[in-house]
Amino acid sequence: MATCFYELSLSLCSTNLHFLRYFLELSYNGSAYHGWQKQPNAVSVQEVIEKALHDLLSEEIALTGCGRTDTGVHAEQYFAHFDSASDLRGRNLLYRLNAYLPKDLAVKGLFEVENSAHTRFDALSRTYEYRISLLKDPFTTKTTLQMPYQKIDVSLMNEAAMELLKHSNFKCFSRAGTDVKTFDCMISEAGWAQRNELLVFTVTANRFLRNMVRAMVGTLLEIGMHKRSVDDMKSVIQSQSRENAGASVKAHGLFLMRIRYPYKLENITG
Repeated sequence: MATCFYELSLSLCSTNLHFLRYFLELSYNGSAYHGWQKQPNAVSVQEVIEKALHDLLSEEIALTGCGRTDTGVHAEQYFAHFDSASDLRGRNLLYRLNAYLPKDLAVKGLFEVENSAHTRFDALSRTYEYRISLLKDPFTTKTTLQMPYQKIDVSLMNEAAMELLKHSNFKCFSRAGTDVKTFDCMISEAGWAQRNELLVFTVTANRFLRNMVRAMVGTLLEIGMHKRSVDDMKSVIQSQSRENAGASVKAHGLFLMRIRYPYKLENITG
């Protein structure tokens, strides 16, 4: 009888626990990972960080990411949130996490937020970069698409990229079979810039479809290499058919660069 009473007391105490919600700001090189999301028989960023938090905080931690990144995709800035029964102020968690995590994962910030805050649904915009090396570079083979000595017309690609700002339905760039309620995305920035021998495509939108950026880059490159005309971009988008867009470029040149939220995030630990 005493054992039953003790177990009932533990159950009641656990239901009365007060959980705090935290945002975690991350940066990672995705070369060794099968994307953000946890999956069987493959190492993911989510899995590695959840294990680190579990070991350091001695509690089960479930992370919710701000979005999916595919195998090999990198992130200069990524946010995930989790709930914890612990007050993490003054726990020096950033130092402890970074000492624990492998060299290709870094934690840059910890933020206490309202319990209703959500890293994915609250995001106002996301910015991606796709990086192309115009020289054979042995030091960037896992972080750029290598296109040495190719003739690419950047002005044509920028002209075609402006067409992206005039549309909202981007089903033509979405991975086939993607289960979403809408293919609408509001793109606010899209363009190419050349930094010496590095060619960079930057795009910002309120949301992205799976494979969207890589398919856009593939289509734009075909225009830049005179395999398509600038006018083809409009017809591809209006077709709403993935078959009409260009081939997707490889994932390892893609970086999630920035996520914007409607509220200010204040770092609570060093």
